[in-house]
Amino acid sequence: MIDLRQFRYFVQIVESGSLAKASRQLSIVQPALSQQIAKLEEDIGRPLLVRSSRGVTPTPNGTALYHHAKFVLRQVDQAVVIARKEKSALSGCVKLGLAPTTNCQLGLPLMRHIRQCMPGVSINVIEGMSVHLQHMAQIGELDLAILFHPKAASEMEFEPLLEEDLFVILPADSPLVPPMKKSLSLEEIASLPLIVPSTDRGLRRCITAEFSHANVPLNAVAEIDSLPLLMRCLADGMGVTIKPMAAIHSWREPEYWRVLPIADAQMKRTSLLYSLPEKKLSPCASVVRDELYLLIRELIGSGSWQGARLLGPEPAFVQSPHLEADEVN
Repeated sequence: MIDLRQFRYFVQIVESGSLAKASRQLSIVQPALSQQIAKLEEDIGRPLLVRSSRGVTPTPNGTALYHHAKFVLRQVDQAVVIARKEKSALSGCVKLGLAPTTNCQLGLPLMRHIRQCMPGVSINVIEGMSVHLQHMAQIGELDLAILFHPKAASEMEFEPLLEEDLFVILPADSPLVPPMKKSLSLEEIASLPLIVPSTDRGLRRCITAEFSHANVPLNAVAEIDSLPLLMRCLADGMGVTIKPMAAIHSWREPEYWRVLPIADAQMKRTSLLYSLPEKKLSPCASVVRDELYLLIRELIGSGSWQGARLLGPEPAFVQSPHLEADEVN
C-alpha cells in the first residue's frame, strides 16, 4: 500500500538528485530511504529511478509519478490549510490573466464561484491578447494566467490544462452556408468571406498552416484581433470565422450562433495554466489555482464548455522550458 510518506520521499529524491542529499533533507538514514523507494517501485511495478555515479534521475514512469505526486502532496497540504482556515475566511487579491475567448467562457462562472465560496478573496481578472498577458506574466504582474505557449513565462510554472477544437462560426440565420450543412471542408471555407486574426497571432498561424498543408488558398476578407468587434461583424453578415466554441459566449446568446466542425482538418488550441512558483505563490492564490482547475473540470464534464477536453487527470505543475508546442491564441 502506497502512502504519502513514500510520495514525499520520492519527490525529495528527484528534486535533490541523489539519495544522500535527500536523506539529509528528510533526516532519515539512507538505507531506510532506499528501502522505502524499493517498496514504492515494487508496489507500482515499474522502475522509477536510474542510479549512477552522478546521482539519480527519474525514469519516464518516475517523471510521471513525480509530477502527480507533487500535485497530491500540494492538495494534501492545502487541505490542511483549509481545515485550519475555512475558504470563506481566506482573504487577499489574486491577479488572473485570461485571453478573450477563455474569459467569455470561464470569467462569469469563476466570479460566481469565488464570491460564493471565498467572499474575502478579490479576483482581478485581466483580459488581454496573449502577447500582452505573456509580458505581464514575465514581469511578475500576474499570479495566475491561462496562456497558449509553453515558453510564455519562464519564471512561472505551467500545467497543460485543456484542449479546444476550432470551429467555423457564423450567425444561425446566415445565408452564407446552407442549413442542411453539418460540417465544412477547407475548400468550402475558402469560398466564404473569412475573417481571421492578424498574421502575428498564434491562432492565425494555426489556421494558415492547415490551409497550406491542404494546398487550399486562404483569402481572408478582414483581420480583426478584437473578439467583440469580430463577433459583431459576423452578426452584421460580413462573413464567418474560425474560433474555439467558447467564442459564442462573447456576444448575444449562444443560440444566436451556428457552429460547424471542420471536416478535413483537426485544428486545436491547447491552454496552459500558469502560476507563480510555489515559494512565491500566496496561500490565497494557491487555493484559487486549485479551485480554478476544479471549476474547469466541472464545466467541461457538465457540457457547459463544449468542444473542450481536459489534458491529464489532475494538474501537476512543471517548469515552463520543458514542453514544446506552437502558440495558439
